[in-house]
Amino acid sequence: MDDDSVFRLDGKVAVITGGSSGIGLGCARFLSRMGAAVVLADIDEPGGRAAESDLGRQCLFVKCDVTRDEDCRNMATVVMARFGRVDILVNCAGVIRRKDIVELDEKEWDLSIAVTLKSVFLVSRHLIPFMARNGGGSIVNIASGWGVKGGPKAVSYCAAKGGVVNMTRAMAIDHGPQGIRVNSVSPGDTDTPLLRDEARQLGIDEKKWLQESADRPLKRLGTPEDIAMAVYFLVSGLSPWVTGANLVVDGGGTA
Repeated sequence: MDDDSVFRLDGKVAVITGGSSGIGLGCARFLSRMGAAVVLADIDEPGGRAAESDLGRQCLFVKCDVTRDEDCRNMATVVMARFGRVDILVNCAGVIRRKDIVELDEKEWDLSIAVTLKSVFLVSRHLIPFMARNGGGSIVNIASGWGVKGGPKAVSYCAAKGGVVNMTRAMAIDHGPQGIRVNSVSPGDTDTPLLRDEARQLGIDEKKWLQESADRPLKRLGTPEDIAMAVYFLVSGLSPWVTGANLVVDGGGTA
């Protein structure tokens, strides 16, 4: 096996949900740099179009509400029509509502579960058959440190991300015989629009919030590229015997 086949992603097609911003966009940029064509599946059309323009010819934005089965089916059809294959799927879409179980209303619960957990089911069910047809592939589900431990005023997010972690294990068991590896990455606090929105939801000064969020052994926030490099490890030839794993990438926050 030569170095290019281990490190490069040339000829691979990666679909990234939530790819218009934050960790999803960081993953798209890094995988694109390593040679993959990237598909950004997101409801945020202005952000997605801007990213598509920035990343160039080997990037496609597809407007997709990942909570709707029809949208996910149509996205898969568009991807196959354009590229003819899917090798990598990064399920990154997610929302957070900073409320406890009494404060949270049913619509907020449903939104959190639909975007963060149900979307993994819907997108995967439409893309896995194409991966299997091509002889395999790699799926990375973006979970969270709060998928392996609890957190305050984030009950729906913790529930959804805990589901993502264990769903990943079940998917790895089911689809390993098809040559499809399924792993999850659990980021700690990462400097994204979602993290900054948490400050607003909690009524905390943003600068103070970011400083407090950086209080971990490595004494800084994560960056989208920090998470993207972990995702890259799991979808590249560097991890051919890794499946069903949850890789925590949090600067020591859960240590």
